[in-house]
Amino acid sequence: MSNELEAKKGTHYTLVDAGPFTELGKYKFEVGPYQFPGKLFLNDLLGLTGMEVSFGKMFPGTGIPYSHKHVENEELYIFIKGQGQFLIDGEVIDVREGTAIRVGTEGVRAWRNNSTEELHYIVIQAKQGSLGQYTLKDGKIVEPKVTWPGEEA
Repeated sequence: MSNELEAKKGTHYTLVDAGPFTELGKYKFEVGPYQFPGKLFLNDLLGLTGMEVSFGKMFPGTGIPYSHKHVENEELYIFIKGQGQFLIDGEVIDVREGTAIRVGTEGVRAWRNNSTEELHYIVIQAKQGSLGQYTLKDGKIVEPKVTWPGEEA
């Protein structure tokens, strides 16, 4: 995987700025004989410990040339620009900006950009069945109240 990014680390966070999705073509993911320009995995850069996240840009007329499934991780695909098609267990689903698809471990999947514009998406992987706490159950409001630098309290 080609990667030129450096992360900024704070006490309780790690930050990386990958730039605009239109420039993701400079990153490349390789698996076996396949190379995918426009795919950037964030887990190593950010030190993620409970999920895998990647940014993706698929060029017009391209697609994943193989189907795959996962052993432990479900995946959430969030499409943020463009149009394409997703293939799950033989069912073709049209996707576009605003489409979100969760695929369980056993779901056999592939996707393609069958349009004339770029397809931008985010993929989040997490261990299926592992979500114990979320949103209102996991988050808690703490003191002090928010004061932005340069603004009065």
